Amino acid sequence: MPESVADAVATVLGSHRSYDPTLHCFEIMSLGFTEDEFQAAWRELDEPQIEGWELFTETMGVKIYRRYSQETGLYEYKVFGTLKTCGPEVCAEVYMDLAYRKQWDSYVKELTEKDYDGQSAIYWEVKYPFPLSNRDYVYVRARKDLDIEGRKIWVVLAKSSEVSQCPEKNGVIRVKDYKQSLAIEDDGDCGTKMFMNYFDNPGGMIPTWLVNWAAKSGVPGFLTDMQKACNKYESYCQNKK
Repeated sequence: MPESVADAVATVLGSHRSYDPTLHCFEIMSLGFTEDEFQAAWRELDEPQIEGWELFTETMGVKIYRRYSQETGLYEYKVFGTLKTCGPEVCAEVYMDLAYRKQWDSYVKELTEKDYDGQSAIYWEVKYPFPLSNRDYVYVRARKDLDIEGRKIWVVLAKSSEVSQCPEKNGVIRVKDYKQSLAIEDDGDCGTKMFMNYFDNPGGMIPTWLVNWAAKSGVPGFLTDMQKACNKYESYCQNKK
């Protein structure tokens, strides 16, 4: 059971939706994201802001830092590392492809993008192993492809959103406090250099030690699955035609 818990918790790191390249700045702003947030995310690739953070674990070329929140009693995480077998453009597409995620992530119970009175949002239910209740999320997300002095950098921001038209389900715990940022670029070889900042409060009766353990073991596992999905993405797209 512990490995399943780790995967279920860590899979939240890769939640996604389809990317619309025509998304304009004013539409991004309407989702509640600012230009400063996009800029701060990519700058972590060059100058990691880890003062006040502790190194939680390092494995498979990935460093995970955490910072304790007195308010929630939980940790916020920063992840720095490299995906060695896939380039950033493919990584960005896989990360955002809603339909494809359903193919390779066995912990997706439901994942769909819907329009709620003119506001697009994503509904996502994550399978948790018995006896834990499933968790679900309603959130908004935006992606920007940046050109920073000739460097192409992909940045994705996401955060929870309250949508009255999407009521909570019986037996499923709604995660109401969730945020994530991701920045990726070419690593100069054949891979992807990445930064991720992540926090969510899963609620319910999951012991803090179990959440922390899942973050330590599940994140590297998720990145491995992500690389495998990237390697199979071209074939997946061809089969859809």
